Amino acid sequence: MTTPPLPSTAPDVGAAIDAAVRAAVEPFRVQLGRGLRGFIAGDGEPIRDLIGPIEGDPGLFGPDSVTWKVHSDGAMLIGGIRALLLQIMHPLAMAGVADHSDYRHHPEARLARTSQFVATTTFGTTEQAHQAAAIVKRVHSRVVGTAPDGRPYSASDPHLISWVHHAEVDSFLAAHQRYGAEPLTEAEADQYVAEMAVINELLDGEPPARSVAELREYFERIAPELTVGKQGRDAARWLLFPPVPVAVRPAYGVLAPAAIGLLSPEARRALRLPLLPGVDPLMVQPAARAIVRTLGWAITGLAEFEYAERLAAEHSAAADPEAA
Repeated sequence: MTTPPLPSTAPDVGAAIDAAVRAAVEPFRVQLGRGLRGFIAGDGEPIRDLIGPIEGDPGLFGPDSVTWKVHSDGAMLIGGIRALLLQIMHPLAMAGVADHSDYRHHPEARLARTSQFVATTTFGTTEQAHQAAAIVKRVHSRVVGTAPDGRPYSASDPHLISWVHHAEVDSFLAAHQRYGAEPLTEAEADQYVAEMAVINELLDGEPPARSVAELREYFERIAPELTVGKQGRDAARWLLFPPVPVAVRPAYGVLAPAAIGLLSPEARRALRLPLLPGVDPLMVQPAARAIVRTLGWAITGLAEFEYAERLAAEHSAAADPEAA
């Protein structure tokens, strides 16, 4: 007589262990997500819930756009640092930052304003995007002065607006292609550049690039204007070691070199930011990918936690209207 095999409890044990690990890790994940969001975007509430169904006006791009895909990836952190390094290579843009920005003493404020603008124009409604652009234009109208070389500058200058725009688009795209969870195809990369052209137009910049090829042509045209003086070199060194919160410093110490590695050799030389041969592909890139994945995991975990909280609150209110 054959004895029937006993039922295996391995799957149940495995599920229990998995649940226990998740329960233990989840508070850390949510705490890390809150700290990271606070550092990047300040105390502002998220522009839109990206976990649940998208309701109402999808905004300038919508959830099926390449822009949503790029701007929701953790690689944007590296792209943002690279964009700042690239932007200071134009002496008139750098003069405006040096004269009118308190970035040395309050870097978190500048970062939060920039992050909120990108988030609002990407994920907000069309009205919110236009309101954000109007605020930026009002700020630009007050940023005027004279650069160290004697030339006048104005942040409302369409030429400078276009420079800042193209530096950001090029940097966000470069970071996503190297560090993003899913690199874009050539067609998607062209679509991203074309979609982002609307931001340049909202801010009254010069006619923008609408493909990767046009983006390359733009940088070839503007190259003769790019020079780095003392203001730019000081800002570049500051960006390597800014006064970020202690908890963020280890991650920033990897993300900043990753951003430098995305610059052209000419830009690195002009900014005096050397990159030792072999260090970027062998050490910086693997570490940066790991950090981007971890930070993305934390931000997603926070969004899922807050979404679950809202659903629970709505369910409770529906079940007991008087309590609500």
